[in-house]
Amino acid sequence: MATVFSGIQPTGEVHLGNYMGALRQWVKLANEGHDCTFSVVDCHAFTLPYAAADLPKRVFETAVAVLSTGLDESKVNIFVQSDVPEHTELAWYLSCVAPMGELGRMTQFKEKGENKDSVGTGLFTYPVLMAADILLYRATLVPVGHDQLQHLEFARDVARHFNHRFKREVFPEPKPYPLTLRIRGTDGNEKMSKSRGNTIAMLDSQATIWKKLKGAFTDPERTTLEKPGRPSVCNIFTMHGVVTPAATVTEIEANCQNATIGCGACKKVLAESLETELTPIRSRAAALNAEPERVTELLKVGAERCRARAKETMAIVKDAAGVRGALSRP
Repeated sequence: MATVFSGIQPTGEVHLGNYMGALRQWVKLANEGHDCTFSVVDCHAFTLPYAAADLPKRVFETAVAVLSTGLDESKVNIFVQSDVPEHTELAWYLSCVAPMGELGRMTQFKEKGENKDSVGTGLFTYPVLMAADILLYRATLVPVGHDQLQHLEFARDVARHFNHRFKREVFPEPKPYPLTLRIRGTDGNEKMSKSRGNTIAMLDSQATIWKKLKGAFTDPERTTLEKPGRPSVCNIFTMHGVVTPAATVTEIEANCQNATIGCGACKKVLAESLETELTPIRSRAAALNAEPERVTELLKVGAERCRARAKETMAIVKDAAGVRGALSRP
């Protein structure tokens, strides 16, 4: 079994792109018996401006969404990143072996820093903290989307640099667990993003989901009902592939291609499938929201487990690097 680590930023609104693309895979990996650690990575949120008063609420809401997916909290570690200070501690040690040239080639830094008068150093060193998140638990498998593959390769490089510098195999090189599914936003042009206003939230009500689906973008070339559709380019069909029974998906694909089902009818079937999928998740989320102290306790227990593992790793890191403090004699 693999040692798995993955994180999610505290946007507060976990959307169907997050759920279908990543969280569903978290549940799958946990159910397969892997050693899974999942985090709400609030320190990563510091790289871009935000209202400090809003962050605790966003962290809580994101944690509730993650817990409501059906993860068995007794079998996985779920915690908030800032509750384990070893993440930022390890990031410093790794930053000292991370080549600046590699950081400068990160495409996400170029995209997010483009056309800005001033960019914080944290945005530049973001991949170092991500590497620390992964390597702190000596993860061997990381669920990662296409947009984060470059960062994972950087983490592998940093592990090699550290091991080579101190002549110790401290860190394994984590392998990607590719998250290939890409759910576009309701506008059809970009991936779902709260900042773009094109999301369907995982915990939206049935009525809200249907309202958003009705206006969602489909196949731009299917301008009339009589014109055959192209399921391969339709975001609605992509979502069908996740939540709709396989036999129904096959039927929808054929009917779309021969123009015997319209986009409206196709969306109604998807709405029904989503309702079946999301109803138990909403129920779990409602129960968790009714007991906020339970959520806090679950995160506390998760952080305690992770701190114990993090301390073990940091002891190995410091021993390898000769960092023993003033209380030890040479």
